[in-house]
Amino acid sequence: QVELVESGGGLVQPGGSLRLSCAASGRTRATLVVGWFRQAPGKEREFVSAITWSGSTTYTTDSVKGRFTISKDNLKSTVSLQMNGLKPEDTAVYYCAASYRFVIRGNEYDYWGQGTQVTVSS
Repeated sequence: QVELVESGGGLVQPGGSLRLSCAASGRTRATLVVGWFRQAPGKEREFVSAITWSGSTTYTTDSVKGRFTISKDNLKSTVSLQMNGLKPEDTAVYYCAASYRFVIRGNEYDYWGQGTQVTVSS
């Protein structure tokens, strides 16, 4: 079992930045992969980025590449998503999820956090 708790969401103006954090506990063994997904109202859940537990491998979807950066704090067992240059279309509930395989489809992730709202608006 892996427990995930997200934090860091909020309201930000277009062009602004937010940093989301996902604190992981439980069976966080070396093969764990943590991913970020988002879901906007009326839209399907979308993969954003993922990182291996060692932090050595990452993958980020093209729509946010260059603006969003995923990272791993090994001392705190936390995965962060730094979001810069935010746009209104980035508005969504952001979820972190965990899998023991490096995958990008949400239905292949076994554990999910409760989600945190990100709203980009002037």
